[in-house]
Amino acid sequence: MDVRMTYPVRVEGNLATGLSRWLWLVKWLLVIPHLVVLSFLWLGFFVLTVAAFFAILVTGRYPRAIFDFNVGVLRWSWRVQFYSYSALGTDAYPPFTLADVPAYPARLEIDYPQRLSRGLVLVKWWLLAIPHYIIAGLFVGGGTWLLGYTDDRGFTWAAGGLVGILVLVAGIVLLFTGRYPKPVFDFVLGMDRWVLRVAAYAALMTDAYPPFRLDLGAHDPAGPVTEPSSPEHWQPANHRWTGGKITSVVAGAVLALTAMGLLTGGSTLLWADRAERDADGYLSASNSLSATGYAIATEDIELAGEAADWSGIQRLVGDVRVRATAADPATPVFIGVAPSAAAAGFLAGAQYATVTDWSSDRYVVHQGNRTLPAPEAAGIWTAQASGGGTQTVVWPMRSGDWTVVVMNADGSPGVNVVAEIGATVPALDDIAWIVIGVGLVLLAGGVALIAVPVHRAAQRPVGAQPES
Repeated sequence: MDVRMTYPVRVEGNLATGLSRWLWLVKWLLVIPHLVVLSFLWLGFFVLTVAAFFAILVTGRYPRAIFDFNVGVLRWSWRVQFYSYSALGTDAYPPFTLADVPAYPARLEIDYPQRLSRGLVLVKWWLLAIPHYIIAGLFVGGGTWLLGYTDDRGFTWAAGGLVGILVLVAGIVLLFTGRYPKPVFDFVLGMDRWVLRVAAYAALMTDAYPPFRLDLGAHDPAGPVTEPSSPEHWQPANHRWTGGKITSVVAGAVLALTAMGLLTGGSTLLWADRAERDADGYLSASNSLSATGYAIATEDIELAGEAADWSGIQRLVGDVRVRATAADPATPVFIGVAPSAAAAGFLAGAQYATVTDWSSDRYVVHQGNRTLPAPEAAGIWTAQASGGGTQTVVWPMRSGDWTVVVMNADGSPGVNVVAEIGATVPALDDIAWIVIGVGLVLLAGGVALIAVPVHRAAQRPVGAQPES
């Protein structure tokens, strides 16, 4: 069987004549409305693809309404990228629709699969597609554009890679000559077509493995993109996915993803409350700290609020415990908690370090020539402990600005300790269940917002051919 004639993903893009020399310089600005909409549509695409995964695993079928939505997102994305920096193939502004627009020069069609392998769905989108991911990464930069939505950059495609380089070359040639180099366009379309085939395969829309073949040119060798009429290729009318249904799916996807974050976070908090407390009921974290100066201090700990407010804070945080153990067992260690102004006065003029990032051992080193006295006699400490081995300070928090200072007990320079800070956090169990409860409510709302429009979009209009 000739794969060239039967592959179910068909991609076309007709190079327009009379392209503007300069418009491509500002298309990045013109496509912003599309990118905003697509960033939300791809959230829906992701959630619905997960739902399709389980549907295929159980039934061997890709739910038709979900298939139409996801094809629409791919189709919309292809039009935008053809207009902008994956081809620069037209100056006609892309329409805002999931539906096929026959008059638009960029079109995409994916045949609906009547049956899909339940076994392949487990491996094709990650294991089997790896060779294609590598090639797509060379073409468009950073891997397949199916995974091109990120929090910091939004929806991206062809931000780099060979497609981006060649399109830039074509744009420069167009700017100076008024003509788009046809061989460059044909090569770019071949790479775009390859990437879209991989995207459809990774999105579970077909079991047909993408061919390792660069089909150049505007027209797909598998055949033109047309409205299929045979029963086995029957597709529901695109108008079923109305703006209201699309908005509902996107809102449901946002709620569902938010819910999954809350459920994961709540479960983690619950696990920490049950499994991570030590024998004294503290949740703690430790790190090795060292400095050549006389002391290691925390940044100011600002605790604001009236005395009446502290019952709630105590319920939330509980008692705070600070521990320190000298790296050299023969060196006694000192821990003290003092008002920040008093601690700053005690340390002034001496060399010491302030910890600015507990997790990555970042310090600000304060230079000075003053020698510090033994800290125990300073008379500034609200809570303190000193001696050999592990020293512990338990500090009931109260309003004010506070600093924790760790030193050698004799005031000598060169502090090297393993420090630990922890809290009882008595409200952690309640917080965890509240977060989980909110997550469940949002998940239920998200599922409803997705399920209702998907169900309605799956209803066949009167007179439509049924699926075979």
